[in-house]
Amino acid sequence: MIVLSDNNALKQVVDKYRDKKIALVPTMGNLHRGHLSLVDVAREKADLVIVSIYVNPIQFGENEDFTNYPRTLGADSYALCQRDVDFAYTPSTRDLFVDNNLSAAQVNVPALSGILCGKYRPGHFQGVATIVAKFFNLVKPDIAVFGEKDYQQLKVIEQMVRHLRFPIEIIGVATVREEDGLAMSSRNQYLNDAERVVAPELYRELLHIKTAVESGATDFAGLEMKASTQLTEAGFKPDYVSIRHAQTLENPESPRDSLVVLGAAWLGDTRLIDNIAVKTVED
Repeated sequence: MIVLSDNNALKQVVDKYRDKKIALVPTMGNLHRGHLSLVDVAREKADLVIVSIYVNPIQFGENEDFTNYPRTLGADSYALCQRDVDFAYTPSTRDLFVDNNLSAAQVNVPALSGILCGKYRPGHFQGVATIVAKFFNLVKPDIAVFGEKDYQQLKVIEQMVRHLRFPIEIIGVATVREEDGLAMSSRNQYLNDAERVVAPELYRELLHIKTAVESGATDFAGLEMKASTQLTEAGFKPDYVSIRHAQTLENPESPRDSLVVLGAAWLGDTRLIDNIAVKTVED
């Protein structure tokens, strides 16, 4: 694997291998098995795999963990080598933002960015869409691979690609979980031992909703409220538990809609998110 540390090196590679099918896996590093599952899919789908590693300052809000976000480039590089990744792209902020101006031009997907996690993290998805658009312009991939664990992010990227006419196929990959069901995340390492024992309760509550809806329950508000109450009693501070249309993330108009149940909750100082698809009659 070759590390591309600036845009000039990246451009040389992109120009040289333009005849190859290129896959991009955008990450913020601190890679775990969830990230590596994305790499594996990219490796299957493309001739050339580029993994970006960049902790994006404009997707962190005030009082969030940008400064302390774990940066583990050495371990990440080793893990990517083991997966036969061709190139790791590790740009600096100067490579991505002209004149180091982080706010001069940004990309917004308004219909999806202000709801759910966007309500509690203003500007987050604008920051995500902006940096991913920059990567798409620089790497010019044929496909890009994202995890379904960050479901709202995936939908934001899909809509951005569709409406900005990026000629890129977006592939979503199923969430990788620990044995007890907890969705893998770099932020899980912030949990203390007691919190780690409780953390899978978020997944279990979403599973309860999935089971109820698939069994015919239609009182979505009641299911959401019950799950939030259960999470609070377990020690969480829920931001939301919500049943939404799987594509638009709007409130469903019918129980027959394609559905996803999503949740976000604080456990101590750690914010956990998760989601589960719901099989409906139409599925």
